[in-house]
Amino acid sequence: MKAILWTKYGPPELLKVGEVRKPTPNDDELLIRVKASTVTPGDCEIRRFDIHVLFWLPLRIYMGLRRPKRPILGMELSGEVEAVGKNVSGFKKGDQIISDTGIRFGAYAEYACVKSSFAMTTKPKNVTHEEAATIPTAGLNALHYIRKAELKPGQKLLIKGAAGCFGTYAVQIAKLQGAEVTGVDSAKKLGILHSLGIDHVMDYEKEDFTKNGVKYDVIFDVLGNSSVAKGMKSLKPGGRYVLATPWVSRVLQGLWTSMTSSKEFVFSLAKYKSEDLEYLKELIESEKLKPVVDRKYTLEQVAEAHRYVEQGFKTGHVAITVSGYNLF
Repeated sequence: MKAILWTKYGPPELLKVGEVRKPTPNDDELLIRVKASTVTPGDCEIRRFDIHVLFWLPLRIYMGLRRPKRPILGMELSGEVEAVGKNVSGFKKGDQIISDTGIRFGAYAEYACVKSSFAMTTKPKNVTHEEAATIPTAGLNALHYIRKAELKPGQKLLIKGAAGCFGTYAVQIAKLQGAEVTGVDSAKKLGILHSLGIDHVMDYEKEDFTKNGVKYDVIFDVLGNSSVAKGMKSLKPGGRYVLATPWVSRVLQGLWTSMTSSKEFVFSLAKYKSEDLEYLKELIESEKLKPVVDRKYTLEQVAEAHRYVEQGFKTGHVAITVSGYNLF
């Protein structure tokens, strides 16, 4: 089968098209014919191994000290069940499904084996495979962090990095919960936020939310690229600062501020659950939630797609069409 092979840690140019043996599913696995995958910032971080210090050594041992032991990237997929292991129930050959791939990755290939214990459900019927492939990672993370926000109707939420893959889902989920949502991102990305029903937008190059005097009930910081302590000053008393990016200095700032004030700091990694993926699928099929795909690339263009994501220009998601085009 055709796959994108990753044999060294480093720049996108190291991702090459190659031929590998089609995998055979174990008893607890499904063999998926991959229709589409995505390029997330996480894929790019793993490729160049720009990993948080807390996870660097254990993940490097798992992935390969000198070179990758698992040479096919791709964190999420949408596709068709080709074969089912004897211990797998609930799915059959021909089912259209979406799934994460865990830290085994493997979605940049024509076929992938996925454990039945991973988060998976049938594909939403009203979106393409490219759109559906964006749900298992970004959708589940957005749902996790918005739940951590513990929003109440009418509360003010600010999302820093609102036009990215987590942010575009988070905006919509928060609006469904009745929040008044402000999105912070670059000017050229703000248009997509208006289309998602956001209440207010802010161009971070022209306005600093920490200096405008507005106080929020919750701040969801997707990026974690600036002072958490400074950001928490824009919270109301008892407000919550939710961080999606676990850089040590940011976490320490948040923990210290929460200990010395009435404001809460929240950080926890998302747990991927099939029931949560099913919930997101139902929202999409009822047209209460929609995936945002900026660009689509072919499997052969994965290196180019990685370069585009690393430039920081994308809004929403970048999808990879693996086999077939715009299939429902």
